[in-house]
Amino acid sequence: MDWHHVSAILGIALTVCFLLIGRLRRRLWRKRKQLSAFEAEESRMFDFLHDLGEAIGKEAGQLGLYRVIVEGVNQVVGARGGAVYLLDDPGELLQPKHISDHCPPLVGVPVEVIRRAKKDPRAMESHLRLAQQPADQGVLGSVLQSGKPALIPDLKSHEAFRDAFHGFGGGEVSAMLAPLRHGGKDLGVLAVARGGEESPFTPNDFTVFRSAAEQSAFALGNALLYREAAEKRQFESDLRSASEVQRILLPQGDPVIPGFRVAATNLPARIISGDYYDHLRLADGSHGVVIADVSGKGVAAGIMMAMCRSVLRAEADSSDDPGEVLGILNRQLFSDMREDMFISLFYGVIAPEGGTMRLVRAGHEPALCYRSATRKIERVRPPGLAIGVDDGPAFERVTRPVDFDMSSGDCLLFYTDGVKEAVDSNEQEFGMDRLEAAFQAAAPLGAEAVLSEIRREVETFAGGGPQMDDITLLVLERR
Repeated sequence: MDWHHVSAILGIALTVCFLLIGRLRRRLWRKRKQLSAFEAEESRMFDFLHDLGEAIGKEAGQLGLYRVIVEGVNQVVGARGGAVYLLDDPGELLQPKHISDHCPPLVGVPVEVIRRAKKDPRAMESHLRLAQQPADQGVLGSVLQSGKPALIPDLKSHEAFRDAFHGFGGGEVSAMLAPLRHGGKDLGVLAVARGGEESPFTPNDFTVFRSAAEQSAFALGNALLYREAAEKRQFESDLRSASEVQRILLPQGDPVIPGFRVAATNLPARIISGDYYDHLRLADGSHGVVIADVSGKGVAAGIMMAMCRSVLRAEADSSDDPGEVLGILNRQLFSDMREDMFISLFYGVIAPEGGTMRLVRAGHEPALCYRSATRKIERVRPPGLAIGVDDGPAFERVTRPVDFDMSSGDCLLFYTDGVKEAVDSNEQEFGMDRLEAAFQAAAPLGAEAVLSEIRREVETFAGGGPQMDDITLLVLERR
């Protein structure tokens, strides 16, 4: 082989080598570019997750979290705009919580809004920020119902917009949407979009978006739990404050009534009680004692209890007939009581000289009287309707006071139905027989002993189980 042939072969080899080296350099450049893009994407995702974590517990609340989610996902996937729609409490409507600037419409837009928007772009913005979407309609509803993320090459051509006007303008709009779900509960839909001359989203963009949507759902779910816990703490704090106020409304000590010893207690089943008792010093020198039980439990019962106490105190001196006083009380409270609510009440007025009493009962449990002379128990049950059952005439016709005398050593027990309706582990009630037996055993020892014995018997019977109803006891002992 002569020198010319060798030179030609070497030239060809060198050319091939240069071509291969150039191709490798271009491939290496592309790899470096891809690596740089991946590192930038990874950095944006880490920034997004960091911002999510900070936003969950911030006092700025949910609105700040919605903005972080939408704007953060926009940055991660390079979207023009995005939005987050969440379900309302009934789960029937998707409501816009944050829509970023330049986000194409994700719901149908009425044609009149589109026309107004040509003159004033704010018309479109205002409509989109207020428009709610039925949870089973539109592109948002279709994604929510399917439970799967969607990559939509052209939002305008999606079948969900078949019968709806839109305000996209020209060009295709590429969109990615994902249902937001946490703890087995649907929360809403997250969406991002590109339009105009921007390139459509790629499968890699879709993979990143799905991951960001999962993290967003997790953040929203945890923020919801955080908010509910904070609201529960605030509610419990408010209830404790209301309970303190209610305790102030109860007598702060036993009254001094000539010829009598008085002892009483109130044991709420919950923080707020629907029971109450009170002592009244009347203008003519008489002393009033009252015990009452509002139907139901909780805040509503507690509010009605306070109203009953206030009205009775205000009207107690309006008549020397306790039956008339309760008639006034019933008329004033009737209009403010729900149909399913009533108040049972027992009211006694002790004459200034002591001994003689007038008792009136508004549908309450019968009182029990221990006679020291016979060591027997009597049930005291004057006729009467509960307050709130009738607006006046029937109540006043039926509810009548009776005169009642007590001798030295006698005890009169008023109580609410939470005592006899206390249950044991077998759902058996404490009942009247046990109540009368406990009262009969303790009455010879005095008013305080009656309270202690009945409480002890009820607690022993219930066996440490939860108290199902308020328990109030009031005892009058004749000296």
